[in-house]
Amino acid sequence: MKRLPQIAVLPDGKRLHLQDGPIDLIIEAKGQAEEVRAAYDAAARRFTGLLDELCEELTTLRQAVDPAQCTLKGVVARRMHAAVAPYASDHFITPMAAVAGSVAEEILGAMLGAAHLDRAYVNNGGDIALHLTDGEHFSVGLMDRPDRHGLMRTMTIDADDAARGIATSGRHGRSFSLGIADAVTVLARTASQADAAATIIANAVDLPVNPKIMRSPANELQPDSDLGPRLVTRDVGPLTESEVEAALRAGALCAQQLFAAGSIEGAALRLLGETLVVGTTGGAAPALHAHHRSAIESAVHA
Repeated sequence: MKRLPQIAVLPDGKRLHLQDGPIDLIIEAKGQAEEVRAAYDAAARRFTGLLDELCEELTTLRQAVDPAQCTLKGVVARRMHAAVAPYASDHFITPMAAVAGSVAEEILGAMLGAAHLDRAYVNNGGDIALHLTDGEHFSVGLMDRPDRHGLMRTMTIDADDAARGIATSGRHGRSFSLGIADAVTVLARTASQADAAATIIANAVDLPVNPKIMRSPANELQPDSDLGPRLVTRDVGPLTESEVEAALRAGALCAQQLFAAGSIEGAALRLLGETLVVGTTGGAAPALHAHHRSAIESAVHA
């Protein structure tokens, strides 16, 4: 018998809340009333038991990915593997780096399989899967850091943009980070791809040998961490302007390479009040619209 998750329509009467263990989703759909109801019913059905599916393969999901083969069975687990596999030859990465985006993507897929919707999103703790039809758009606020609500800018994704996934990673998020970024927000064609790329770029925002950065083995902080004994960032001391810029530039170079390869549609990198934006102001990728630019903030075009 499947464990029943918490399922509730929020007080605004428009959004659906699904929660089971660490998975906490906020969902909103736009369309005919009967279609929205069908979509929400489908989301609840697919969500029920999904955590159990992932837990059945948790040992493998916490292991480094073999880019040449996938032994995972579940559809979400295999999506997680596919999202991180492109990075596995050059980086240590496990499927867990794409779990939030992959779950959001799965629930959105269930909704679209059951109903015709004008617009919909599934927000899994800030990692978002989108559906937009002609004339629709989605505005999202980019946070100064994932663990608080300091809005640093907004961006708009239009129906004719390629991005349908948004993900944020950084040292203040729900998972450990190898880098020092406060927040890296990525746009990609899918939520799972955005999730994996955000992890890689956030890890690249770093000053590897700087004594102002305090690190500890991940498994000392969380014994079952998929990162094992690898050093993760615990705290960052005061950095000079040039140190902040160097760390952001390292991350921006990684993001620019992913953008040029078509792996992402854009990214915003944030560290100690400073930001770098990677993307274009038109064409194939949507703009990350910046407000109140700081001294070192710039757009890096591929």
